Amino acid sequence: MRELLSGIFLENRYPGVPVAAVSGASGMVLIDSPLRAEDAREWLSLLGTRGTPRYLVLLDYHPDRVLGARELDLPIVAHDIVRQVMSSWPDTFKGSLSPLGSEADRVKRVAGMHDLVPEVTFTEEMKLVLGDREVVLRHAPGPTPASICVLVARPSLAFIGDLVCLHEPPFVGDARLEAWLETLDWLRRLGQQRCRLISSRDGKVSVEDVARMAAWLRRLSTRLTKMAQQEQPGEAIARMSASLLEGFRVPAARREQALLRLRVGLEKLYSRIRSEAA
Repeated sequence: MRELLSGIFLENRYPGVPVAAVSGASGMVLIDSPLRAEDAREWLSLLGTRGTPRYLVLLDYHPDRVLGARELDLPIVAHDIVRQVMSSWPDTFKGSLSPLGSEADRVKRVAGMHDLVPEVTFTEEMKLVLGDREVVLRHAPGPTPASICVLVARPSLAFIGDLVCLHEPPFVGDARLEAWLETLDWLRRLGQQRCRLISSRDGKVSVEDVARMAAWLRRLSTRLTKMAQQEQPGEAIARMSASLLEGFRVPAARREQALLRLRVGLEKLYSRIRSEAA
């Protein structure tokens, strides 16, 4: 576990997504959960000497950051759309049935998913007060319509989820591209104000990294628009996936998984765009 700044912790040893915690005088806010039950229990143990966990915040509804929450036994806070989406999930999760190219694909079976539906939700912004420290949750649509950022002041830092990815592309199947680009413009301005930006997948990212992510999304959007008249775009999406992957520094051992994530996401995004245009 690494202390990024005073009372702000990050752990990136677990499968799924890195997890974080923000500590104040009256407790801690945990950000996302380890994927595996044993990792979630270890994470709680590591935090035991740092403060008392009070809330678990989910940055969106991606299974990689959600499934381990059942072991943390904390009130779950998320955007209202997370509650809506997770309420519609079956009570048993089987990752192999609908592979996304995520770490959760390897999960054989997780029961009790309905227990993970957030108890506390918000629409635009919410504040959690930890005595001497205030944590602000802000709606930041992008990879999903439910994506949020967690902002901490003094010192200034933001956990930004999958809004910016450097080494592997995010899952784009639920993306709202125009909203994502607007959010990235806000992040760019935030970074220019010397706020540290912490990506779920890659740790600290720069203003230049935000700009590169925006350029990649515009390229993706242009390619999808050109494909809009194709009834059977399967081969075109496969070629497009390989092309779009070239902008990332994907380790050879993870290339197949990253390519699957991108292809499945593009297929879902393309189908939704065509359906909305019909």
